[in-house]
Amino acid sequence: MIVLSCKDVGLEYGDKTILSGITFGINEGERVGIVGVNGAGKSSLINIISGKYSASSGSVFVSGDKTIGVLEQNAALESDNTLIGEMLLTFPELLAQEKRLSELQVKLADAEPDVISAYTSLEERFREHGGYEFRSRCKGNLINMDFGEDMHGMRISALSGGQKTRLALTRLLIMNPDILILDEPTNHLDEETLVRLENQLSNYRGTLLVISHDRYFLDRVTTSILEIENHKAELYSGNYTKFVEEKKLRRDSLERAYKNQQKEIARIEAYIEQQRRWNRERNIIAAESRMKALDRMEKIDRPENAPGSIRLSFSTALASANDVLSVKGLSKSFGGKKLFDSLSFELKRSDRLFIAGPNGSGKSTLIKILMGFEEPTSGYFDFGYNIKIAYYDQENQNLDPTKTVLDELWDSYDDLTQTEIRNTLALFMFRGEDVFKLVGDLSGGERARLTLAKLILSKINLLVLDEPTNHLDINSRDALENALDAFDGTIIAVSHDRYFVKKLATRMLDLGAAPPLAFDGTYEQYQSYKAIKSAQINENEAQNSTGTLSEGKEQFLLAKERAARKRKLEKRKAFVTEEIARIEKELDRIADELAGDAGSDYILAQKLFEEQTELEETLMALYEENEEYLKDGN
Repeated sequence: MIVLSCKDVGLEYGDKTILSGITFGINEGERVGIVGVNGAGKSSLINIISGKYSASSGSVFVSGDKTIGVLEQNAALESDNTLIGEMLLTFPELLAQEKRLSELQVKLADAEPDVISAYTSLEERFREHGGYEFRSRCKGNLINMDFGEDMHGMRISALSGGQKTRLALTRLLIMNPDILILDEPTNHLDEETLVRLENQLSNYRGTLLVISHDRYFLDRVTTSILEIENHKAELYSGNYTKFVEEKKLRRDSLERAYKNQQKEIARIEAYIEQQRRWNRERNIIAAESRMKALDRMEKIDRPENAPGSIRLSFSTALASANDVLSVKGLSKSFGGKKLFDSLSFELKRSDRLFIAGPNGSGKSTLIKILMGFEEPTSGYFDFGYNIKIAYYDQENQNLDPTKTVLDELWDSYDDLTQTEIRNTLALFMFRGEDVFKLVGDLSGGERARLTLAKLILSKINLLVLDEPTNHLDINSRDALENALDAFDGTIIAVSHDRYFVKKLATRMLDLGAAPPLAFDGTYEQYQSYKAIKSAQINENEAQNSTGTLSEGKEQFLLAKERAARKRKLEKRKAFVTEEIARIEKELDRIADELAGDAGSDYILAQKLFEEQTELEETLMALYEENEEYLKDGN
């Protein structure tokens, strides 16, 4: 059943078109990822659906009995409540009923029939609507979104901006609206919290619309993708990876159809021109006939160009030494808090080391130590011979807000001409008057693109990247990944973008492990390693102090194995019975054919005899197997 649909929805600001002719329908329970480049109109569309904006044209249908919950991008809660107090406020009726039950309970001692009746009736409603569970649900949801019990009594005003946004998401999830709309919900979440959120949303019973640049998240959560491109929207079935494949197939098919039609049109027009040159009556008639056919032809539009994205490749200096970096016993503490301790690892040429760990484990701090912006508490590190480093700071703090875009890049490479600088900026979508914008007026995505423009002109063999995909849309992330994949130097990177890490990492450094763990392998290999270690820990915990399974556990596993064998045997018995009946019926058919027309057709008869022999051999084997079951009493 369709619970949400848009028909010919358009949005314009003055003479600027944001959305045009947006038409789609979403079924109940569908989980839709909304993707598109920055500025495509994704947030505008969900604001129209939620009623915050009015469309310039078209209509939106939402099933009348469905509730909508919206989390806007960076929509932090602002309140002086405690975390648990804010969560409990999502259940105002249950709080009121709980208070009333407490009042009635005091009066129960008088045993008045009216009081007893009112208490009994209210308590039943309270229980049916989850009155005895809602407090524990609130606590559980907070813990699930990485708010430990020690934080439940904190004031919201004491939280960071990212924590406030995460709390707003937690509060929205527990409200359980029929249609849940989320705008970039993965911002400020570490990997562990991301996995919890993915599990929650994958099991969400309502309908979900989610805007996200996190491709790994979209792969795990969504059942369809709505792409907004060139003001239009198109709905694709499947997750993000399937969408990418299907989009390419559709575009290639449309390109072929357009080119083939253009060839046919050119052939018809040439024929018409030839007939007109001959200028006889029958030639003129033939030309007019073809002209009418051409006019009636339904023309295929040429596919629109995809939105622009950055184009980049990194310059490499002379090859570095094989030993790029050596870290020995490194530790870092702030006050009494230790971020990491006894950190040791070696980095070799062409390694792509990605640093993982929960928020607060010291990932960015480690990068700053390696770049000389922070001092370690203890330990040391050394870079190898001829190491030329370029550093990408997630906050783009190495940009001067008072400079223009052009001057910011030119001042760093004053040996280049203005044309060369402007050509480089054009690769990062700074064109025309864009190059005269002040750096301080740039958006987060524009600042990220400018920083990358500075990096690609550097002659380097070691790239140090701190959250390089932040603020980049999906197309720009793809371009960055391809450039890094082609880079023949060494990479050290911190990133929450698991799709990005999965594509590039050859080694992992986990600061969340105790002690920190340097793993030689890809992201997926590391995930498999962690899963195995976790399973081993669970198995060890299931054993008793002597290292053997408890008697109850062992009996349970034996019973489980016996039950599995019995199910398998019953399934095989049913198959044998059905197969015997099928083959006997097939042999009767062959006998009828041999007695009929096949008797005079040698080739057909030979084929039937071969088929009959093969079926009879199979049937005898099945008879024998069935006899064994009967003997065993099974």
